[in-house]
Amino acid sequence: MNRQTNGALSKVPQATLGFWILKIAATTLGETGGDAVSMSLNLGYLLSTGIFAVIFVIAVLTQIFAKKFHPVIYWVTIIATTTVGTTLADFCDRSLGIGYAGGTALLLGLLLASLYAWKKTLGTVAVATVNTPKAELFYWFTIMCSQTLGTALGDWTSDSAGLGYLGSAAIFGGLLLILALAYWKTTLSRTLLFWAAFILTRPLGAVVGDFLDKPHDHGGLALSRFTASAVLLAVMGVIMVTIPQRAATKSH
Repeated sequence: MNRQTNGALSKVPQATLGFWILKIAATTLGETGGDAVSMSLNLGYLLSTGIFAVIFVIAVLTQIFAKKFHPVIYWVTIIATTTVGTTLADFCDRSLGIGYAGGTALLLGLLLASLYAWKKTLGTVAVATVNTPKAELFYWFTIMCSQTLGTALGDWTSDSAGLGYLGSAAIFGGLLLILALAYWKTTLSRTLLFWAAFILTRPLGAVVGDFLDKPHDHGGLALSRFTASAVLLAVMGVIMVTIPQRAATKSH
């Protein structure tokens, strides 16, 4: 049987409501967790990126060598992409001195290039076809780019654009609502809508994470980054138990 065409062998989950709730929680956790290591532990952006990059590679290899879809492995890998995305974006924006706008433009270019190369090589970027090592490598690299882009975009809107954390969250949440309506009310490509929503959940999680742990004088709640991360991880665990995740069987 051809693995490439058998959607039942996909190693990524269906994009159900539970999936999107978990995705937003994971991206928020990536922001608080990444900041906890780079800022609270004072390891800096470069060293923190190196640490999370190693975890990311291990998680991706574990996912690739798995014989079928495993929710825990999948979501651990998602968390790994969003933590490395947080520190990598902060390194590009701040340590390299290219600013939020420059970082956003650079990372958007990398994301579009990844999607183009994936489409050109395998003929589709639909998640139901993520069932071979090559497709998984494209999938996870694209996700890592989207997570990094989302961090830079979230910082840009909340800081440089002056919208604040809640204002930025309202904008990204509104855009996600528009995509949801487009999914239900139009015949637009499900694959296009999926990736647009997937990308937008990251800046939403980034600004929500910053709102939770940034100081009061910066517009945040000043919660402990470690406490916020632990709570978000626990929430993800509860959701995974109460809302079963199943492998994707068709394009989104």
